[in-house]
Amino acid sequence: MSQPFRYYLRVRYGECDAQKVVFNARYGEYIDLAITEFLRALGYGEQMVTAELDFQLVRQTTQWRAPARYDNVLEGSVTTMGIGNTSFTLRVEFRVAGNPMVICESETVYVLVDHATLTKRPVAADMRERLERGAPGRMIDHAGYLSAA
Repeated sequence: MSQPFRYYLRVRYGECDAQKVVFNARYGEYIDLAITEFLRALGYGEQMVTAELDFQLVRQTTQWRAPARYDNVLEGSVTTMGIGNTSFTLRVEFRVAGNPMVICESETVYVLVDHATLTKRPVAADMRERLERGAPGRMIDHAGYLSAA
């Protein structure tokens, strides 16, 4: 089985509490970053900039299993969980890079919308195909982790 799309980021000092543990609220940002890079990897970078591809978050569930700390490099893996008529669900799992244990997992449901009217619109066949295929083996490294390894 191929690797899912992976996104690497480094935990910054300002994202942590006094014990240097990542604030829970920061994971929403981390999830958003990982999903944005996943969608870029699917070829939607320009469409997100122009709002040709526009969507709204309608539900996000997050489960924490262990803390991330200051200066950890986190590896987020992104996979498609499901695709509806106007929605799609993505799963993000975070690990401390190099460790197989999942420290946080999230499922996020998005609804596609028309950027002008904010009304729902259907998932096009091309997008459905890209989401189903995913971006296996692709990775984005904003932490410099892979070049240092």
